[in-house]
Amino acid sequence: YAAGIFTAQPSSTEGALTLLLPIGPRGIALARAMSAATGPESVFWNPAGLAQMEGGGFFVYRGNHLAGDATGFSLVLTRQPLGALGVSYQLLDLGGQELKDENNNVVGSFSVRDHLAVVSLGMQILSRMDAGLNFKVFQSRYTCRGQCFDAGVTGTTFALDAGIQSQPVEDIPLRLGLLLAHIGPDLQLINAEQADPLPTRLRAAASYEVLRHFSEVPDVELWVTTEVEDRWRDLGDPNLYLGGELIAGEGGLFLIRAGYGQQELGQSPGASVGLGIRYERFELGLAKRFSSSSVDGNPEPVHISFGVVF
Repeated sequence: YAAGIFTAQPSSTEGALTLLLPIGPRGIALARAMSAATGPESVFWNPAGLAQMEGGGFFVYRGNHLAGDATGFSLVLTRQPLGALGVSYQLLDLGGQELKDENNNVVGSFSVRDHLAVVSLGMQILSRMDAGLNFKVFQSRYTCRGQCFDAGVTGTTFALDAGIQSQPVEDIPLRLGLLLAHIGPDLQLINAEQADPLPTRLRAAASYEVLRHFSEVPDVELWVTTEVEDRWRDLGDPNLYLGGELIAGEGGLFLIRAGYGQQELGQSPGASVGLGIRYERFELGLAKRFSSSSVDGNPEPVHISFGVVF
């Protein structure tokens, strides 16, 4: 089944590869160009993006990756000028399979699920610089029921994300972001000799509001973001991500998003689009990525989020 290429089973290079899957329709629509972005989805990207939030909220995320079905939630609490605190969780169901004997009778079944819990902190450290930290607990669980060849395998590890964001010039709408993601001990599923290092990544982004050069229409902004990502242990072959977000209406009532990203985790390079709607205390987000799996050629379904702002 297709989830096999994403599972955190032992590999020759890296483990816990599902940490690289995007979470949230905004991040998917912007093709992962999120290290300079602000807002509640920053709990899954660069936690420094939480630092300037004026209000918290509760957000639910649902998506069907090529790897499997993902369901998550995030609670963000803010108290300015101290900053913001987030608590998040995601379950990724990587699928399963029936086990049969030599007579083709079903004798058991197995399932693979990855669990991710995140505690996020974002705060202002200088007049135009914010910092953030994620503490993450990741568990990959292979469960077998019935007559099985083994009793199942569980591997647990923790990881840190450390990021900063800056608006270096006060009167210029330029945001910069820098993030070191998934720093932590190896994931061990069988024994120490077969443990795999986490997929630690270095990400750098720049985001700029471009409409200021062409129009003075009130309550309309267009942010364009360029981001690069590289393997921390093997620098020199970065992926490039491009994203654009049109924000219209007082307080950002309507949002139109688009992006383009290079290959990652069995997906071919491709575009993505998304929409966001904010009405009073409610937020709705939708996103779809148009690239397909290099394994079976199937397109990726729609991702959705729903939030209530405090």
